[in-house]
Amino acid sequence: MSEFSNVTVVKKANIYFGGQVVSYSVLFADGTKKTLGVMQAGEYEFSTGVAEIMEILSGELEWQLKGGAEWQKVAGGEAFNVPAHSVFLMKVRVVTDYCCSYVS
Repeated sequence: MSEFSNVTVVKKANIYFGGQVVSYSVLFADGTKKTLGVMQAGEYEFSTGVAEIMEILSGELEWQLKGGAEWQKVAGGEAFNVPAHSVFLMKVRVVTDYCCSYVS
C-alpha cells in the first residue's frame, strides 16, 4: 500500500539520536498506529513495548535483537518483525525510509 486514507497525522515529529532518525505518527480510525520515518546512516538501539513490523520502503539496513547471534539484512520492499518487550539494534548504511506498524 503506497498511501493511507482517512487518517490523522500528528504534526509533532518523533526525533531520536539528535535528528538522525525522525518519524511522524499516523493514527487510524480503528485505533491502530503507524509511524513513517527516515533514518540517516548510523547505528541505533531501540526498545519496544509492543510487537512491531518494520517495513523498509527504500534504503537498506542490518538489524538484530540485542544479544542475538547474527545480523539480518533488509532492503527496500522488505520487512522484519520485532517481538514485544525487546531491544533491537540497527546498522543503517544509507538513508532509509520506513513504515513501522505497532501490533497489539
